[in-house]
Amino acid sequence: MSGQALTETQIAEVRKEFDFFDNDHNGMIDLGEFIELLTVLSPKTKVKVVEEAFSLIDENADGHIDFDEFLAWWQQGWWEY
Repeated sequence: MSGQALTETQIAEVRKEFDFFDNDHNGMIDLGEFIELLTVLSPKTKVKVVEEAFSLIDENADGHIDFDEFLAWWQQGWWEY
């Protein structure tokens, strides 16, 4: 998916993934939720790597990943590693 524009259907699928990991349903993924997400996607991922990834994805550095930040990350295909 890297570099390609997503269709509305693909965006809806990504939204489902985002909503699944947004455990408190506040429209944002915090570090704890992101650790859980990456543990599911890649069980061998170390916490330090997750924390570094979180800070890269959290572009506005507010301590949360909103859907736009999540979508950009998903579209880049980082989750495939």
